[in-house]
Amino acid sequence: MTTLDVTRYREDLLALATQLPAVPRLDLYGFLEAAHKLSQQLPYEISDTLDAFNQGGNEDGYLLLRGLPVEAEEDLPVTPSATPAPVDRERLNMEAFLALVGRRLGLHTGYAELRSGSVYHDVYPSPGAHHLSSETSETLLEFHTEMAYHTLQPNYVLLACSRADHERRARTLVASVRKAVRLLDEETIDALHGTKQPCEVDVAFRGGVEDPGAIANVTPLYGPKDDPLLGYDRELLKPREGAGAEAVAKLSASLDEVTEAVSLEPGDLLIVDNFRTTHARTPFSPRWDGKDRWLHRVYIRTNSGGQLPTGGERAGDVVTFTPRR
Repeated sequence: MTTLDVTRYREDLLALATQLPAVPRLDLYGFLEAAHKLSQQLPYEISDTLDAFNQGGNEDGYLLLRGLPVEAEEDLPVTPSATPAPVDRERLNMEAFLALVGRRLGLHTGYAELRSGSVYHDVYPSPGAHHLSSETSETLLEFHTEMAYHTLQPNYVLLACSRADHERRARTLVASVRKAVRLLDEETIDALHGTKQPCEVDVAFRGGVEDPGAIANVTPLYGPKDDPLLGYDRELLKPREGAGAEAVAKLSASLDEVTEAVSLEPGDLLIVDNFRTTHARTPFSPRWDGKDRWLHRVYIRTNSGGQLPTGGERAGDVVTFTPRR
């Protein structure tokens, strides 16, 4: 299953959301702990679908929950123009569902160098944003596996939509490695699997250095040979010349061939399997009128892939950057 319409559960879901603390950021640990308890009360169809996706993923590399009860347009605040969000901002419906769904999957995680270490990110267009930033709008945000260069890379990227772009042009693109590898020959797969390639890091993780170079190493295909995981960033991965670069180019082409486009509407919550996909976003045109596209993003880590130490971590923790070597 790729898309689950949850419209019929709207009343039950809204009842769960309203039991959460009204101001999440005043005590985020408490907010997410309450969400963990309430996530056990999600309707069975939703919880079973989430658990199945968490256990084995799917062919498309994402799961879309559609029809969550979002606020009416007239009841939403204006789209933000600064980050992080004010500590006293009251709970929004889509933030509540990111808590409930995210805690069913794992632990919400903040990254100290990114968005001032905040766990909840508002994603909105910003004038003059760096081309690698999610705040871009009128240029393509290229394919990337979120933080492929980070030793504590999130397992899932969750995007919830409170407000779509005016013209409904923006698309979230997702390409699954499970589909892409079928288009590759064995020689190319062998060249990609288990072979580290130099990788630059995103702006937030450069420690104030304008261009520190390829300070990380990323393995494009790793894990089980018959069902590999993906480490890929079209902008930042800098494969060595020769067989490595040729193999990455073939992988890039195969990912393009299997790309799916998802149009996020208000009330949609997209779960991207960050170990098995790469994702991107198509351009759109903001109007800067307070009603531009507004998504909410959280990162979730689980015990899959050794992303969590042996106990002691909590949902809401903030981790520091260590590049993959």
